[in-house]
Amino acid sequence: MAQSDDMFGDDDYPAYTMGRAAEITGASQDFLRRLDEAKLIKPFRSAGGHRRYSRYQLRLAARAREMVEQGTALEAACRIIILEDQLEEALRQNESYRRQQEAGA
Repeated sequence: MAQSDDMFGDDDYPAYTMGRAAEITGASQDFLRRLDEAKLIKPFRSAGGHRRYSRYQLRLAARAREMVEQGTALEAACRIIILEDQLEEALRQNESYRRQQEAGA
């Protein structure tokens, strides 16, 4: 388990309850459950089985809510966000690889 100091800066730390997550994202609790069913976000489960969300997951949920409000189907919004996230990670890895190659040359 991370030290409490580390949790403040950890975007992946599941710090938010479902109620607080809904409040922060402006989405309903049902909408957050649907994002879990659509496999966009997989909240951490507490020992009591309650969903806990990270800041990263809240950003994804807020983006999905915005897209759905603009008329995009939930499933399509989730797929778009997943693909955007995968592309961003691939670009990060590519940049890291490029720097390693330059440092070794």
